[in-house]
Amino acid sequence: MSEAYITRVSKFLPNEGVANEEMEEYLGFINGKSSKSKAIVLRNNKIKNRYYAYTREGQPTHTNAEMAALAVKGLFSENTSEIKEADLLSAGTSSPDQLMPSHGVMIHGWLPETGSIEVVSPSGVCCAGMHALKYAYMSVKLQDKKKAIAVASERFSPSLRAEQFEEEVQELIRLEQNPYVSFDKDFLRWMLSDGAGAFLIEGKPNETGPSLRIDWIEGCSFANEEEACMYQGAHKLEDGTLKSFKDYSNEEIQSKSVFGIKQDVKLLSEKIVRLGFTNLKGILTEKGFDMNDVDYFLPHISSYFFESKIEDVLIENGIPVPKEKWFTNLATKGNVGAASIYMMVEELFASGKLEKGQKVLLAVPESSRFSYMFCLLTVC
Repeated sequence: MSEAYITRVSKFLPNEGVANEEMEEYLGFINGKSSKSKAIVLRNNKIKNRYYAYTREGQPTHTNAEMAALAVKGLFSENTSEIKEADLLSAGTSSPDQLMPSHGVMIHGWLPETGSIEVVSPSGVCCAGMHALKYAYMSVKLQDKKKAIAVASERFSPSLRAEQFEEEVQELIRLEQNPYVSFDKDFLRWMLSDGAGAFLIEGKPNETGPSLRIDWIEGCSFANEEEACMYQGAHKLEDGTLKSFKDYSNEEIQSKSVFGIKQDVKLLSEKIVRLGFTNLKGILTEKGFDMNDVDYFLPHISSYFFESKIEDVLIENGIPVPKEKWFTNLATKGNVGAASIYMMVEELFASGKLEKGQKVLLAVPESSRFSYMFCLLTVC
């Protein structure tokens, strides 16, 4: 088999960064009032800046597919004609612009210069970007493809805007109940961000700059044991099952804000760290890899609240990582879901800090129904 290398990295962030005090100017005030939970959530997640594909006036500036395409074009900024050599587009997201067609082909629609190539669209939430990377990695390693593009992108902002919840609030008022949306819906409004990241995967390292050899990518799911924790387009019932938007009337979809993104915060806190990062020990043992050899540890976290919890679980399992080896940009980029790990790699790649032979471990937990992806890279 061939080796597979990340030879180029790129990102796209829409518009200017949005500071904490500006957020409701973009997302709006539900029932005309500021959120009660905003300050609490921001204090815990420690995010200072994020990006929205929207103007303050509520006008969309980019689609999800368009942002992904712009990140892909960034891979070929020095030689735009080289994009014609790409033979695979593997695209992951948890916030596609539509249910059909697939997200990948919509991105391809923004890239006419590629010609006719294979396109695949792994679904999921935060792990979707890693699934896209793994498909590209395997395709190159098997020598089925020569220049594979992996891209991950999110456009969460439309689902976070106040008008998505206004009908639910009005229904609560009619029922003479507290006119505030529940915390499981309000929670994510102060964490999520828009943007895209892309990798070029080839069978040989870059001759003019650093590359990252993909040593392995491993994933695991605990959906056979755990109920859904984060969901959209569904409503969680008392027994923990999800009722699809397809089984609600149009009126119920509006009154329950079924298309709002929801998070079972109690379940998240109890499960997200321990399940996946305990399982990491077994993966490292199977791969014969010593955590002491890690030079950079890139964990995708939705909130700095989980940083110490991950550290504790790694220590408990005998695979500690000194904090000076951790690398994250959550505070400056926000939680960009499937694209977050791409943006971390891009920032580290561009930092000038990487040295040949160093090991980079990626860790991506996904709370939707508790899935995890881990990846080991070697700097070449």
